[in-house]
Amino acid sequence: MIFEDLPTTPTSEELIDKAFSRASRAGRARQGLEAQQSMLQTAANIVSDNLENVVTSWPDFEYEDDVHPFYYELADAIVDVSGSHPEGTEGADAPSGVDELRQSLSRVTWASRKADEIRDEYNAKLRKTDVDTARKHRKQAFARLADVVEQVDDDLRAINDARNALRDLPEIDPDEPTVVVAGYPNVGKSSFVNAVTRARGETASYPFTTKGVGVGHFEHEHVRHQIVDTPGLLDRPPEERNEIESQAVSAIEHLADCVLVFLDPSGECGYPLESQLELRDAIVERFEPLEIPVFTVANKADRFDADNLPADADVNYRTSVETGENVEAVLEAAVEAIGFEPELPFEG
Repeated sequence: MIFEDLPTTPTSEELIDKAFSRASRAGRARQGLEAQQSMLQTAANIVSDNLENVVTSWPDFEYEDDVHPFYYELADAIVDVSGSHPEGTEGADAPSGVDELRQSLSRVTWASRKADEIRDEYNAKLRKTDVDTARKHRKQAFARLADVVEQVDDDLRAINDARNALRDLPEIDPDEPTVVVAGYPNVGKSSFVNAVTRARGETASYPFTTKGVGVGHFEHEHVRHQIVDTPGLLDRPPEERNEIESQAVSAIEHLADCVLVFLDPSGECGYPLESQLELRDAIVERFEPLEIPVFTVANKADRFDADNLPADADVNYRTSVETGENVEAVLEAAVEAIGFEPELPFEG
Protein backbone atom coordinates (compact mmCIF):
# COMPACT_ATOMS: atom_id res chain seq x y z
CA MET A 1 0.00 0.00 0.00
CA ILE A 2 1.43 3.35 -1.08
CA PHE A 3 1.36 5.01 2.36
CA GLU A 4 2.67 2.21 4.58
CA ASP A 5 6.39 3.02 4.21
CA LEU A 6 6.15 6.74 4.91
CA PRO A 7 8.89 7.63 7.44
CA THR A 8 8.31 9.53 10.67
CA THR A 9 8.62 13.27 10.11
CA PRO A 10 10.86 15.07 12.63
CA THR A 11 9.69 18.12 14.54
CA SER A 12 11.62 21.36 14.08
CA GLU A 13 13.24 20.89 17.49
CA GLU A 14 14.40 17.37 16.66
CA LEU A 15 15.83 18.46 13.32
CA ILE A 16 17.64 21.48 14.75
CA ASP A 17 19.15 19.39 17.57
CA LYS A 18 20.30 16.77 15.05
CA ALA A 19 21.85 19.32 12.71
CA PHE A 20 23.69 21.30 15.37
CA SER A 21 24.95 18.28 17.35
CA ARG A 22 26.36 16.73 14.17
CA ALA A 23 27.87 20.09 13.24
CA SER A 24 29.54 20.31 16.64
CA ARG A 25 31.18 16.93 16.18
CA ALA A 26 32.29 17.90 12.68
CA GLY A 27 33.85 21.10 14.05
CA ARG A 28 35.84 19.23 16.68
CA ALA A 29 37.51 17.22 13.92
CA ARG A 30 38.91 20.40 12.34
CA GLN A 31 40.77 23.49 13.47
CA GLY A 32 40.50 27.20 12.84
CA LEU A 33 38.64 28.40 9.77
CA GLU A 34 38.13 24.83 8.51
CA ALA A 35 36.21 24.00 11.69
CA GLN A 36 33.73 26.83 11.13
CA GLN A 37 33.31 25.88 7.47
CA SER A 38 32.77 22.21 8.34
CA MET A 39 30.16 23.09 11.00
CA LEU A 40 28.22 25.30 8.59
CA GLN A 41 28.35 22.74 5.80
CA THR A 42 27.24 19.88 8.06
CA ALA A 43 24.36 21.73 9.72
CA ALA A 44 22.98 23.20 6.51
CA ASN A 45 23.22 19.90 4.63
CA ILE A 46 21.44 17.96 7.36
CA VAL A 47 18.63 20.52 7.47
CA SER A 48 18.30 20.65 3.69
CA ASP A 49 18.55 16.89 3.11
CA ASN A 50 16.15 15.93 5.89
CA LEU A 51 13.53 18.42 4.76
CA GLU A 52 13.89 17.28 1.17
CA ASN A 53 13.49 13.64 2.26
CA VAL A 54 10.26 14.53 4.06
CA VAL A 55 8.83 15.76 0.76
CA THR A 56 10.20 13.10 -1.59
CA SER A 57 8.97 10.25 0.63
CA TRP A 58 5.39 11.20 -0.31
CA PRO A 59 3.81 10.21 -3.64
CA ASP A 60 2.91 12.96 -6.08
CA PHE A 61 -0.83 13.46 -5.72
CA GLU A 62 -1.03 15.16 -9.11
CA TYR A 63 -0.36 11.96 -11.04
CA GLU A 64 -2.64 8.92 -11.12
CA ASP A 65 0.43 6.72 -11.70
CA ASP A 66 1.57 7.71 -8.20
CA VAL A 67 -1.79 7.75 -6.40
CA HIS A 68 -4.82 5.80 -7.61
CA PRO A 69 -8.06 7.87 -7.42
CA PHE A 70 -9.35 5.46 -4.75
CA TYR A 71 -6.48 6.28 -2.42
CA TYR A 72 -6.53 9.96 -3.43
CA GLU A 73 -10.17 10.25 -2.33
CA LEU A 74 -9.46 8.34 0.89
CA ALA A 75 -6.52 10.60 1.70
CA ASP A 76 -8.63 13.65 0.94
CA ALA A 77 -11.31 12.40 3.34
CA ILE A 78 -9.02 11.26 6.12
CA VAL A 79 -6.27 13.86 6.23
CA ASP A 80 -6.97 16.98 8.26
CA VAL A 81 -3.73 18.93 8.08
CA SER A 82 -4.88 22.10 9.77
CA GLY A 83 -7.20 20.55 12.31
CA SER A 84 -9.52 23.49 11.71
CA HIS A 85 -10.14 25.94 8.92
CA PRO A 86 -9.68 29.71 9.05
CA GLU A 87 -12.82 31.71 9.63
CA GLY A 88 -14.82 32.05 6.44
CA THR A 89 -13.38 28.92 4.78
CA GLU A 90 -15.66 26.27 6.22
CA GLY A 91 -17.65 23.85 4.10
CA ALA A 92 -17.27 24.10 0.36
CA ASP A 93 -14.73 26.93 0.67
CA ALA A 94 -12.39 24.93 2.90
CA PRO A 95 -9.27 23.53 1.20
CA SER A 96 -9.30 19.75 0.93
CA GLY A 97 -7.11 17.52 3.04
CA VAL A 98 -4.84 16.67 0.11
CA ASP A 99 -4.60 20.34 -0.92
CA GLU A 100 -3.54 21.33 2.59
CA LEU A 101 -1.04 18.47 2.73
CA ARG A 102 0.46 19.56 -0.57
CA GLN A 103 0.73 23.13 0.73
CA SER A 104 2.59 21.90 3.80
CA LEU A 105 4.92 19.82 1.63
CA SER A 106 5.51 22.86 -0.59
CA ARG A 107 6.48 25.00 2.41
CA VAL A 108 8.90 22.31 3.57
CA THR A 109 10.43 22.31 0.07
CA TRP A 110 10.90 26.07 0.42
CA ALA A 111 12.67 25.57 3.76
CA SER A 112 14.99 22.95 2.27
CA ARG A 113 16.00 25.29 -0.54
CA LYS A 114 16.38 28.19 1.89
CA ALA A 115 18.85 26.14 3.92
CA ASP A 116 20.92 25.64 0.76
CA GLU A 117 20.85 29.38 0.10
CA ILE A 118 22.02 30.18 3.63
CA ARG A 119 24.84 27.64 3.34
CA ASP A 120 26.04 29.11 0.04
CA GLU A 121 25.75 32.71 1.27
CA TYR A 122 27.80 32.09 4.41
CA ASN A 123 30.29 29.78 2.76
CA ALA A 124 31.28 32.73 0.58
CA LYS A 125 31.70 34.92 3.68
CA LEU A 126 33.83 32.33 5.47
CA ARG A 127 36.36 32.06 2.66
CA LYS A 128 37.77 35.57 3.13
CA THR A 129 37.89 36.29 6.82
CA ASP A 130 39.69 35.53 10.08
CA VAL A 131 38.64 32.82 12.54
CA ASP A 132 36.84 35.12 15.01
CA THR A 133 34.76 36.76 12.27
CA ALA A 134 34.10 33.36 10.72
CA ARG A 135 32.77 32.13 14.06
CA LYS A 136 30.36 35.08 14.20
CA HIS A 137 29.19 34.42 10.63
CA ARG A 138 28.71 30.73 11.39
CA LYS A 139 26.60 31.57 14.47
CA GLN A 140 24.50 33.93 12.35
CA ALA A 141 24.00 31.18 9.81
CA PHE A 142 22.95 28.74 12.56
CA ALA A 143 20.40 31.25 13.86
CA ARG A 144 18.94 31.70 10.39
CA LEU A 145 18.82 27.95 9.78
CA ALA A 146 16.98 27.45 13.07
CA ASP A 147 14.54 30.22 12.18
CA VAL A 148 13.76 28.65 8.80
CA VAL A 149 13.12 25.23 10.34
CA GLU A 150 10.95 26.72 13.09
CA GLN A 151 8.84 28.47 10.46
CA VAL A 152 7.71 25.10 9.11
CA ASP A 153 7.26 23.37 12.47
CA ASP A 154 3.45 23.33 12.08
CA ASP A 155 3.83 21.88 8.60
CA LEU A 156 6.19 19.14 9.80
CA ARG A 157 3.77 18.17 12.57
CA ALA A 158 0.83 18.21 10.16
CA ILE A 159 2.69 16.02 7.65
CA ASN A 160 3.50 13.52 10.39
CA ASP A 161 -0.15 13.50 11.52
CA ALA A 162 -1.16 12.77 7.92
CA ARG A 163 1.39 9.98 7.75
CA ASN A 164 0.03 8.43 10.94
CA ALA A 165 -3.55 8.62 9.63
CA LEU A 166 -2.74 6.98 6.30
CA ARG A 167 -0.01 4.41 6.91
CA ASP A 168 -2.26 1.88 8.69
CA LEU A 169 -5.07 1.80 6.14
CA PRO A 170 -6.06 -1.79 5.37
CA GLU A 171 -4.61 -3.25 2.21
CA ILE A 172 -7.03 -2.90 -0.68
CA ASP A 173 -5.78 -3.24 -4.24
CA PRO A 174 -7.78 -0.84 -6.43
CA ASP A 175 -6.45 -2.56 -9.54
CA GLU A 176 -8.02 -5.91 -8.65
CA PRO A 177 -11.53 -6.61 -9.96
CA THR A 178 -13.71 -5.73 -6.98
CA VAL A 179 -17.21 -6.59 -5.80
CA VAL A 180 -18.65 -4.20 -3.20
CA VAL A 181 -21.50 -5.40 -1.02
CA ALA A 182 -24.01 -2.89 0.34
CA GLY A 183 -27.24 -2.80 2.30
CA TYR A 184 -28.55 -2.19 5.81
CA PRO A 185 -26.87 -3.93 8.78
CA ASN A 186 -27.77 -7.54 9.55
CA VAL A 187 -29.01 -8.37 6.04
CA GLY A 188 -26.28 -10.99 5.49
CA LYS A 189 -23.46 -9.07 3.81
CA SER A 190 -20.59 -10.26 5.98
CA SER A 191 -21.96 -13.81 5.91
CA PHE A 192 -21.94 -13.65 2.11
CA VAL A 193 -18.35 -12.37 2.07
CA ASN A 194 -17.26 -15.14 4.41
CA ALA A 195 -19.12 -17.78 2.36
CA VAL A 196 -17.64 -16.88 -1.02
CA THR A 197 -14.11 -16.42 0.32
CA ARG A 198 -14.30 -19.82 2.05
CA ALA A 199 -12.97 -18.22 5.22
CA ARG A 200 -13.57 -15.28 7.46
CA GLY A 201 -12.58 -12.15 5.60
CA GLU A 202 -9.89 -9.82 6.84
CA THR A 203 -11.33 -7.04 8.99
CA ALA A 204 -9.52 -3.75 9.48
CA SER A 205 -10.48 -0.29 10.61
CA TYR A 206 -10.73 2.92 8.68
CA PRO A 207 -10.59 6.25 10.50
CA PHE A 208 -14.02 7.24 9.18
CA THR A 209 -15.91 4.25 10.59
CA THR A 210 -16.03 2.58 13.98
CA LYS A 211 -16.77 -0.77 12.34
CA GLY A 212 -14.23 -2.98 10.62
CA VAL A 213 -14.09 -2.95 6.83
CA GLY A 214 -14.37 -6.52 5.58
CA VAL A 215 -12.05 -7.51 2.75
CA GLY A 216 -12.00 -10.97 1.21
CA HIS A 217 -10.60 -12.60 -1.93
CA PHE A 218 -11.67 -15.39 -4.23
CA GLU A 219 -10.40 -16.78 -7.51
CA HIS A 220 -12.41 -17.25 -10.67
CA GLU A 221 -10.73 -18.91 -13.62
CA HIS A 222 -7.34 -18.19 -12.07
CA VAL A 223 -8.10 -14.48 -11.65
CA ARG A 224 -8.09 -13.13 -8.10
CA HIS A 225 -11.09 -10.97 -7.25
CA GLN A 226 -11.64 -8.76 -4.25
CA ILE A 227 -14.89 -8.45 -2.29
CA VAL A 228 -15.40 -5.58 0.13
CA ASP A 229 -18.00 -4.86 2.81
CA THR A 230 -17.94 -1.25 4.04
CA PRO A 231 -20.07 -0.95 7.20
CA GLY A 232 -20.79 2.63 8.17
CA LEU A 233 -20.89 3.80 4.54
CA LEU A 234 -23.21 1.98 2.16
CA ASP A 235 -25.46 0.69 4.93
CA ARG A 236 -27.66 3.75 5.48
CA PRO A 237 -29.24 6.62 3.53
CA PRO A 238 -26.93 9.29 2.04
CA GLU A 239 -28.46 12.03 4.19
CA GLU A 240 -27.27 10.26 7.34
CA ARG A 241 -23.61 10.28 6.31
CA ASN A 242 -21.29 13.01 7.48
CA GLU A 243 -18.92 14.84 5.13
CA ILE A 244 -16.02 12.42 5.58
CA GLU A 245 -18.25 9.38 5.10
CA SER A 246 -19.70 10.89 1.93
CA GLN A 247 -16.22 11.45 0.54
CA ALA A 248 -15.27 7.89 1.48
CA VAL A 249 -18.21 6.70 -0.63
CA SER A 250 -16.72 8.72 -3.48
CA ALA A 251 -13.54 6.71 -3.03
CA ILE A 252 -15.53 3.49 -3.34
CA GLU A 253 -16.76 4.70 -6.73
CA HIS A 254 -13.16 4.33 -7.92
CA LEU A 255 -12.90 0.87 -6.36
CA ALA A 256 -16.14 -0.91 -7.26
CA ASP A 257 -16.51 -2.89 -10.48
CA CYS A 258 -19.85 -4.32 -9.36
CA VAL A 259 -22.16 -3.61 -6.41
CA LEU A 260 -24.39 -6.17 -4.71
CA VAL A 261 -27.17 -4.58 -2.65
CA PHE A 262 -28.50 -7.04 -0.08
CA LEU A 263 -32.08 -6.92 1.17
CA ASP A 264 -33.72 -8.81 4.00
CA PRO A 265 -37.42 -9.10 3.05
CA SER A 266 -38.04 -11.19 6.19
CA GLY A 267 -37.59 -8.04 8.28
CA GLU A 268 -35.34 -9.86 10.76
CA CYS A 269 -32.64 -7.26 10.20
CA GLY A 270 -34.79 -4.69 12.00
CA TYR A 271 -35.30 -2.34 9.04
CA PRO A 272 -38.51 -2.07 6.98
CA LEU A 273 -38.22 -3.36 3.43
CA GLU A 274 -39.39 0.05 2.20
CA SER A 275 -36.35 1.70 3.79
CA GLN A 276 -34.07 -0.97 2.39
CA LEU A 277 -35.41 -0.35 -1.12
CA GLU A 278 -34.92 3.40 -0.74
CA LEU A 279 -31.26 2.79 0.13
CA ARG A 280 -30.97 0.42 -2.86
CA ASP A 281 -32.43 3.09 -5.16
CA ALA A 282 -29.94 5.68 -3.85
CA ILE A 283 -27.05 3.29 -4.51
CA VAL A 284 -28.32 2.55 -8.02
CA GLU A 285 -28.64 6.28 -8.67
CA ARG A 286 -25.06 6.82 -7.59
CA PHE A 287 -23.29 3.92 -9.29
CA GLU A 288 -25.19 3.13 -12.49
CA PRO A 289 -24.39 6.49 -14.17
CA LEU A 290 -20.75 5.46 -13.73
CA GLU A 291 -21.55 2.25 -15.64
CA ILE A 292 -20.97 0.17 -12.53
CA PRO A 293 -23.52 -2.70 -12.50
CA VAL A 294 -25.72 -2.94 -9.41
CA PHE A 295 -27.60 -6.14 -8.52
CA THR A 296 -30.34 -6.45 -5.93
CA VAL A 297 -30.06 -9.61 -3.84
CA ALA A 298 -32.93 -10.67 -1.59
CA ASN A 299 -31.25 -12.72 1.12
CA LYS A 300 -32.80 -15.13 3.66
CA ALA A 301 -34.97 -16.66 0.93
CA ASP A 302 -35.78 -19.51 3.32
CA ARG A 303 -37.54 -17.05 5.62
CA PHE A 304 -39.89 -15.08 3.36
CA ASP A 305 -42.49 -15.73 0.68
CA ALA A 306 -41.24 -14.48 -2.70
CA ASP A 307 -44.82 -13.90 -3.82
CA ASN A 308 -45.14 -11.20 -1.18
CA LEU A 309 -42.32 -9.07 -2.56
CA PRO A 310 -43.58 -5.69 -3.84
CA ALA A 311 -43.50 -5.10 -7.58
CA ASP A 312 -40.93 -2.30 -7.24
CA ALA A 313 -38.43 -4.55 -5.45
CA ASP A 314 -36.86 -5.45 -8.82
CA VAL A 315 -34.94 -8.30 -7.20
CA ASN A 316 -32.28 -9.83 -9.43
CA TYR A 317 -31.50 -12.82 -7.22
CA ARG A 318 -33.06 -14.54 -4.24
CA THR A 319 -30.54 -16.28 -2.04
CA SER A 320 -29.97 -17.76 1.38
CA VAL A 321 -26.42 -17.55 2.63
CA GLU A 322 -27.41 -19.81 5.53
CA THR A 323 -28.51 -22.68 3.28
CA GLY A 324 -26.21 -21.86 0.37
CA GLU A 325 -29.09 -21.30 -2.05
CA ASN A 326 -27.97 -19.29 -5.10
CA VAL A 327 -24.80 -18.02 -3.40
CA GLU A 328 -22.58 -19.20 -6.25
CA ALA A 329 -25.08 -17.90 -8.82
CA VAL A 330 -24.89 -14.40 -7.34
CA LEU A 331 -21.09 -14.52 -7.33
CA GLU A 332 -20.99 -15.79 -10.92
CA ALA A 333 -23.30 -12.96 -12.01
CA ALA A 334 -21.04 -10.37 -10.37
CA VAL A 335 -17.93 -11.84 -11.99
CA GLU A 336 -19.60 -11.96 -15.40
CA ALA A 337 -20.80 -8.35 -15.05
CA ILE A 338 -17.27 -7.24 -14.23
CA GLY A 339 -15.91 -9.11 -17.24
CA PHE A 340 -12.30 -8.70 -16.17
CA GLU A 341 -9.80 -9.92 -18.73
CA PRO A 342 -6.20 -10.09 -17.52
CA GLU A 343 -3.52 -8.68 -19.76
CA LEU A 344 -1.62 -11.50 -21.37
CA PRO A 345 2.09 -11.31 -22.13
CA PHE A 346 2.87 -10.57 -25.77
CA GLU A 347 3.30 -13.71 -27.76
CA GLY A 348 5.68 -13.37 -30.68
